[in-house]
Amino acid sequence: MSAEPVPAGARPPTHTLFDSATTYRITPAESAAPPPPVQAVLFDFVNTLFQMIEAPDWLRLVAADTGRSGALDDPARAAAVVADLATAYQRPDVLAAQVGRDRSMTAHRDAMLAWFAAVPFLHGHEAAAHARMIDAGSWRPYPDTAPVLRALRERGIRVGVVSDIAWDIRVFAGRHGLDGLIDAWALSFEAGREKPDPELFRKACADLGADPRATLMVGDNPARDGGAAAAGLRCYILPAEHRTGDRGLGPVLDLVGPR
Repeated sequence: MSAEPVPAGARPPTHTLFDSATTYRITPAESAAPPPPVQAVLFDFVNTLFQMIEAPDWLRLVAADTGRSGALDDPARAAAVVADLATAYQRPDVLAAQVGRDRSMTAHRDAMLAWFAAVPFLHGHEAAAHARMIDAGSWRPYPDTAPVLRALRERGIRVGVVSDIAWDIRVFAGRHGLDGLIDAWALSFEAGREKPDPELFRKACADLGADPRATLMVGDNPARDGGAAAAGLRCYILPAEHRTGDRGLGPVLDLVGPR
């Protein structure tokens, strides 16, 4: 049981007029058989397993880091700077700087500095804002992250992380005692490619020793995380909503099934 990648430049055979695009092919026997049971689960990281602290809290930390403690104690003032962040991100030059940002640490830093420079409160303090953004203290797991990862480990399911990220987030998991529950990491800045590139998902599966067709991808971005389907994986896409409680990872255990 193994999905065979389609060679570069080739196309899998067409069986019906409306076949979905894939980057792999399976045998006739595999096509007729039930889908294989899930052997492994891949998770997106940002906004799936972990989330960044609230933007006003991050801005207050940046203010303290730059000798402006108390500058954003007024909630209205903090809200205005958050609004400036959202407005600045829509500028054409800022958007252009974000393209391919997660393929390297340098590209990501340049993209963030371009964004922060367009925010009056952060202008001149871009490096401090970036340093605070990538600090482990600025990130936290969702309440249901640890219980679900532990339950998967108890069921003998191997776990990987596939993330478009430009710095080493393994330290984040280690800070919260979760690093021992994650068996493989496929990070865009190390691989030099971003989701939905099928090779990023294949790398994670290979590192886990799992067949892509027996692997479940869990994320919150249908265009990026859902791209795993073209590599043979099943996908579970979470609502792209801000969560202060559980992320909603419990159904992953239902999809995997009992041990």
